Amino acid sequence: MTPNGNANHVKVLVLGSGPAGLSAALYAARAELAPLVLTGIQLGGQAALTYTIENYPGFPEGVGGAQLGELFQKQAEHFGAKVEYDTAHDVDLSHRPFVVKADGGEYTADAVIISTGADPNKLKVPGEEKLIGRGVSYCATCDGWFFKDKKVIIVGGGDSALEEGLFITRYASSVTVIHRREEFRASPLLQKRAREHPRMNFILDTVVTEVIGTEKVEAVRLKNVKNGAETILETDGVFIFIGHTPNTQMFKGQLEMDNLGYIKVDDKMQTSRAGVFAAGEAADSHFRQVVTSAGMGAAAAIEATHFLEAESN
Repeated sequence: MTPNGNANHVKVLVLGSGPAGLSAALYAARAELAPLVLTGIQLGGQAALTYTIENYPGFPEGVGGAQLGELFQKQAEHFGAKVEYDTAHDVDLSHRPFVVKADGGEYTADAVIISTGADPNKLKVPGEEKLIGRGVSYCATCDGWFFKDKKVIIVGGGDSALEEGLFITRYASSVTVIHRREEFRASPLLQKRAREHPRMNFILDTVVTEVIGTEKVEAVRLKNVKNGAETILETDGVFIFIGHTPNTQMFKGQLEMDNLGYIKVDDKMQTSRAGVFAAGEAADSHFRQVVTSAGMGAAAAIEATHFLEAESN
């Protein structure tokens, strides 16, 4: 037992194992704080679901998302971090040590770094929920293989939509991108690649209003946002990439957040509660890049170290 009477007490508890969480664990471990990481549902976070990450420094040929996550984990563990395959579901940040309840038990910590990331948004149209896993997907690298020689649509206009659409062209016979606007938000390079790919097609100024199918996806109902015209487009799969919602629900009422649910932090990753820091997409609705999340995680761990050192002096 530790001095506070809890066998699961740690100095630094990291919630989430994406680039932010594992970078925080690395820095906290190098500061000899023996951090514990609760992985959450997805080891490596959303980045682990990306087939190839081309813009993380040090990998000129790109690196697989899952592979990068494994490297992050290995490096953090090398310096003494412990990674626990567990998911937090309730926290009490009203007093210290902070209390975190997870599937595997209860943990207490002197400092907490929140890196719980974000989940993909849904269209919230008829047929979507019913057909998840039967043609409706939010992860091309997870499900793209199942659509070999089939027709799929991509919903969205950002980097993720075009990146995942390009990935699915490895399998699908055609990939049609549906976007509610005339212009894409994706980077110029991705737009160029997508428009030049022979299997990619585009339907702009259009939204999906229904996913049609009984046992599996058969078609989608489309509506032109300018003239209101409706059409039915046959398809075998619907891949949805329309943004994310931060996984911060368990912190509501305990930490200050913006109107979208992102945790507010200062330039040192400090939240509104002393000793609680946040990094990555739980606190970042703007950049949402692996490299920025990793940087935020490192900064959070450095500041957590300073916070604990100041207490001990």
